[in-house]
Amino acid sequence: MSEEDHGRGQRDVRSAALWAAGSQYCVFALQFATSVVISRFFLRPEEIGLFSVALAAAMIVAIIRDLGLTRYIGRHPTADDDTIRHCTVIAVLFSFVIGAVILALAWPAAQFYGEPRLFGILALIAASYVLAPWSIVPVAVLSRRLDFRATFTIEGAAAVANSACSLILAMLGFSAESLAWAMIAQAATRALMAQAWQPTPFSLDVRLSRLKEIAGFGSGSALLYLSGGISLRMPDLIVGRMRGMEAAGLFSRGVALAGQLHNLVAGAVSTIYYPAFARLRDEGHDLGPYYERVVGAHGAIVWPAMVLLAVLSEPVILLLYGEGWAEAAPLLAWVALAECCFVALPLHMDLPILTGRLRQLLWFNLADTFLAVGTLAVGAAIGLEAAAASRVVWGIGWFVIYAAWMQRIVGFRWPSMIRTYLRSAGLAGVTALPAVFAITIWKTPASLGFAGLVAAAGGSGAAWLIAIFLLRHPAREDLVSMANHALEPLRRRWRPRPA
Repeated sequence: MSEEDHGRGQRDVRSAALWAAGSQYCVFALQFATSVVISRFFLRPEEIGLFSVALAAAMIVAIIRDLGLTRYIGRHPTADDDTIRHCTVIAVLFSFVIGAVILALAWPAAQFYGEPRLFGILALIAASYVLAPWSIVPVAVLSRRLDFRATFTIEGAAAVANSACSLILAMLGFSAESLAWAMIAQAATRALMAQAWQPTPFSLDVRLSRLKEIAGFGSGSALLYLSGGISLRMPDLIVGRMRGMEAAGLFSRGVALAGQLHNLVAGAVSTIYYPAFARLRDEGHDLGPYYERVVGAHGAIVWPAMVLLAVLSEPVILLLYGEGWAEAAPLLAWVALAECCFVALPLHMDLPILTGRLRQLLWFNLADTFLAVGTLAVGAAIGLEAAAASRVVWGIGWFVIYAAWMQRIVGFRWPSMIRTYLRSAGLAGVTALPAVFAITIWKTPASLGFAGLVAAAGGSGAAWLIAIFLLRHPAREDLVSMANHALEPLRRRWRPRPA
């Protein structure tokens, strides 16, 4: 491969990252603003908890809704029309299975929790998943081509539909059901937009042998994602059962806020990692050095952001959601700290799948799931804050489970990783110092207010910018390169033209 082609490939990845980031940030801003308005003015914690429990029950099944098709298309050598046609048929058929299973769970779930409204909410959620296949395959094809400009449009339109529907129905008094109807509006909009960008007509001109081959790949992935879905979605179910719907609402709000910030600062770029590493594998590159750079990027961005969120959890909750949600603040702090563990080994599912270790990954994931559910159950039995603190215990155990195995797969160097972890921890500590000063010496968490929160965040941002260079963090060069790439169009526009 020529140096020119390699440079062009790097520019393609940077452009994809910027479009993915733009999409993630716009969608995040809209969804975040919607959740704040709904939680502060329209829905109480117990209503949010009711929807969270319903969504968690559905997502344990629906986590496998694409049957591994996204990754199958992403790793396929050509992703030709025949492949797309077969994937579309599988997606459509499987979506009806998912919808039927969720609907079948609706009545038992309502009885188990003593909440008759769970039946109707789960029925609406089931309907939304029937629409999913018309966007899954087109978006997978666009992502494979690194066409994140198209996915930006698709996801943005879907987010607008979700926000508009949930806000209007919540104002009209539809309670938790407004969030379920919004899922239908979002799924329908995403499907229409995806088909407009990348049509994937449904056709029964398929071969049974090819369907079995694709489904065979997906079945292994399905078991894997089912296991992962249990560990991710069980918290709402366990807390809702053991501590009640109000506690489930508080817990889900803390988890959601930490997850939203994580996606804001790193989730956008993460969407390009799988196709980017697939390209590196196809070109015969050693994955280890690239993986170390990914770890550095997460440590430079996610660790400081999560530690800062943990420090400012109380003023953030009070400012966004009001006094009625104050009990979510310590929960948010624990969950935010736990997020640092889960980004210490990024791509822990993607790279094993990419390198053909799906069966081994399943066993590791089952151990991870057992640990997640076990620690949460113990914590929830003690209390709501203990349930949140159990996420940190799970995170540490998660790292222990995957660390040595990921090293064998990727071939990263432990000395380099340890140096990156230490510098990321130092960067996070320096970043948090202005915030700690703001809530302990300058003011209290309850009296910080909007202006104080902005000042604390601004001071922490300045501290992060200085520290990332003083500590010689390994991600600084990649971050500077990304910034230069983003600013290049402006430079070209304002560059003096030759006489």
